[in-house]
Amino acid sequence: MSTTQQLQGVAAPFDAVADRYDETFSSSTIGRAQRGAVWRQLEKTFRSGDHILEIGCGTGVDACFLAERGVTVLACDSSPQMIDAAARRVRQNGLQALVKTRVLRGEDISTLPPDDLFDGAFSNFGALNCVDDVERVAHSLARVLKPGATAVLCWMGPRCVWEMIWYLAHADKDKAFRRFKPEGVNARIADGAFIQVHYPSVRFLARRFAPEFRLKGARGIGVVVPPSYVEPWAGRHPRLLQVCEQVDSWLGGCPGVRLLGDHVLVRLQREQTAVSGV
Repeated sequence: MSTTQQLQGVAAPFDAVADRYDETFSSSTIGRAQRGAVWRQLEKTFRSGDHILEIGCGTGVDACFLAERGVTVLACDSSPQMIDAAARRVRQNGLQALVKTRVLRGEDISTLPPDDLFDGAFSNFGALNCVDDVERVAHSLARVLKPGATAVLCWMGPRCVWEMIWYLAHADKDKAFRRFKPEGVNARIADGAFIQVHYPSVRFLARRFAPEFRLKGARGIGVVVPPSYVEPWAGRHPRLLQVCEQVDSWLGGCPGVRLLGDHVLVRLQREQTAVSGV
């Protein structure tokens, strides 16, 4: 059975953008800039020989990056079309021995075999912003990670200065302040494809992932580098974007300011002692 048949009856709105995701984001100048910032953190966290769970792998760009450094990856996504694209990328790069793909929602991590624990977990660019029950994901993730393992989770943050300035300049107040809505927003990702998106704070995440996880740090991704919808501007000003990247590498670690970026990369550590009921 093809991966596109594995979730029959289950809504997978990102199927609608899978065939052009690389073109519109992964291969864009902004996409490469933001992803590069995340990759630098991944290289500091995971080592050759580690076995990592990726939640919301998209088209497999990050999974292949890790595999090229000797990390084995179970790359999961709720979208069968995204998984098909990821599997193609893995084959094209000859990384089948290191990357396995699976259609799996973040909410269903607990269905993974309990006897095959992971050395760490990773999720990039807001895949987990699209889940309704963060606490369920946290408890499920705790069940499949080894004690002391690190989870590197890149979320869309609750405040994005670029977004507020950009959309206010375009007289779109609703989009400028959409991240302020505690109930989240019903985001249109393609014609006829909508998904509920939440923008949790780091404090909220720390509470929801406790007590199984302890917050180890947070870093801004895209504090000065703009969000992907500013790509036309970035394409016209490549040198300015390079300056933004350089400044971002510094501001991304500054307390307060780091929480104002397009994304916030959160590092959580699985507690050494198992918690009752997990």
